[in-house]
Parts: sequence; structure tokens; C-alpha cells
Amino acid sequence: MIKRKGSRSTKDIPTAILASLNRGEMETANLIEWLAVDQRLLLENLLIENQRTEYLKPILNKIDQLKKQTVNTINEAIGTELLQLVNQNNDNEFLYLLSYHTSDLVRCWATYIIGKNEALSITETLNKIQPFAADKHFGVREISWMSARNKIASDIEKSIAVLSKWVSNDDENIRRFSTEATRPRGVWCEHIIELKNNPELALPILEPLKSDTSKYVQDSVGNWLNDASKSNPVFVTELCKKREKESDTKETKYIIKRALRTLNNV
Repeated sequence: MIKRKGSRSTKDIPTAILASLNRGEMETANLIEWLAVDQRLLLENLLIENQRTEYLKPILNKIDQLKKQTVNTINEAIGTELLQLVNQNNDNEFLYLLSYHTSDLVRCWATYIIGKNEALSITETLNKIQPFAADKHFGVREISWMSARNKIASDIEKSIAVLSKWVSNDDENIRRFSTEATRPRGVWCEHIIELKNNPELALPILEPLKSDTSKYVQDSVGNWLNDASKSNPVFVTELCKKREKESDTKETKYIIKRALRTLNNV
């Protein structure tokens, strides 16, 4: 199968492609398509197809109550409300269907059903999220860590204990989750105060990745340290000096350059 490149602007998305995306028949090919999908329509089509139309009204009500409606807030609202409905109806069959659905946005909803489930411990949550962290689609990978971010932040030491085992995984996406999910400042999310104040807590994750062969992981590690440099510059500076002495690889040099970009521009 030839991988689609996707359109460069919303207006250039072919009508047939957009209709297929809204029916959940295919994945989005890029961020432009991801932003263009009508999640309300996608949800309605999904629920009609799977004989669960009674779920539609409470979810739409949840969306209407949002103060700010963006792709991410709507995505989270749908997933969070689906969690309530799945639990109320003991509908694990539907969760399974969502988890393996063709549509990447539908799989994103499934991550929130897991990440927001307070009945799951942080270890259980992360174990169930891991397949989504390894998803072939960029959107699902991003939403997977966002869905569990608050729970990770609320029990950071236990989370790091679990994620420190992920850094040796053969899958670069799983290794990258461990750093992206724990970034002190992060993107589109609340800061993790404990890691801003005590970034050394994350060394069990950061150290094994100091010379990772994956550019995807290197970028995330560098971004993690750049985040930390804004709150704890001494920690980042000293760590980078230590790494320069211990690891003379192009991967480590790249991470250090990315880690120090804010400090070097002051």
C-alpha cells in the first residue's frame, strides 16, 4: 500500500477523502487532515455503525460545555465522556473496538478511556497505554502521553520507576514516550512542578537515553533537558558537562546542543 502524503491545506483535501475520514474509514495522513476531521460527525458515524446512538447526546453535551473548543479539547471531552459511558454500561467490548479502530482519532479517544480511569493504578495505566505509545500514527502517540500526563504527574516517582524500564525497549516510540510524558514543561499541558524543582528524579530515564540512536528519541531527550534548563539551569549545565566527558558520540553531542539551546541564547 502506498502511503498518502496528505494535503498541504484544508481547502486542498479532496471531498471524498474528508468524507472517508469523517466516516472513520481511513487514517489522517498529516496534521492538516487531523485538524480538519469533524470529530462530532466521526463520533456520530461510529455510534450509528456500532448501535450505540444513546451515547451520542451526553457526549455532544459535554463538548458544548467546553469553554474553548479545539481539536485537543474536543478529543479529550469525547474520550472522557466515553469512559463514563463504557464504565456505566460495562461496555468493554466497545473499548476494544475503539482501541483497534481504523481511524487514528478514534484510537485517540480510547487512550483517554484508559488514561483518565481513576480505578487503574499508575502501573496499570501505563501498561495499558503502552500499545498506543507504539502506535504507527503520530497523533495517537502524542495523545497517549497527554491522556496519562496528569496521573503521571500526581505520582511521579512511581511513574519514573515504571517508565525507566521502557527506555530499553526496542521500539523507539515507547522509549520516546518515557521522556515526552515526563517533560517538566511539556507541550499543550500543565507543568510538572516536582520535576521543575527536582529534575534529577528523572535521571533513571534520561541517563540510558543519553546516546540513543533514534533521532525521534534524541529530540525528546533534548527537549526534556531544555525544559529543565528554564527552571534549573545549573542541573542541566552540569549534566551536559558530565555527558561531554563520558559519551563522545554524535548522538550525545546533538542532545547536548538541543538541551542547551535556551541557555546559549540568553
